[in-house]
Amino acid sequence: MSRPEPKRAAADLPAGLDAPVFAEPWQAEAFAMVVALHDRGLFSWGEWAQALSAEVKKPGAAADGHDYYEHWLAALEGLLASKGLAARQDVDAMAHAWERAAHATPHGKPILLENDPEFGPAR
Repeated sequence: MSRPEPKRAAADLPAGLDAPVFAEPWQAEAFAMVVALHDRGLFSWGEWAQALSAEVKKPGAAADGHDYYEHWLAALEGLLASKGLAARQDVDAMAHAWERAAHATPHGKPILLENDPEFGPAR
């Protein structure tokens, strides 16, 4: 005889459990990048934990953790640089290119790197 699973009312769930996991899409993308790069064997979870821990422990980190994914992104950038996979200046240059592309893209249109006014063969 099978037992029915007990149903829990939303009021019984811990606070915040029904809140979105990521506050903004870029956070989900940064999370997914780390998982994908790990899955490709570019770093171990131990290396990742060490890099993220070092970022979170830096002075100025928010006590409430609202800047957690900013630390996540900094840890990813640092790990990519330390492994020789992407130099910080290259990551910064690409981030600026995407920002310029976003500013140059008409509202409601997809943001494409090609929209960066500085994008082109002479780049």
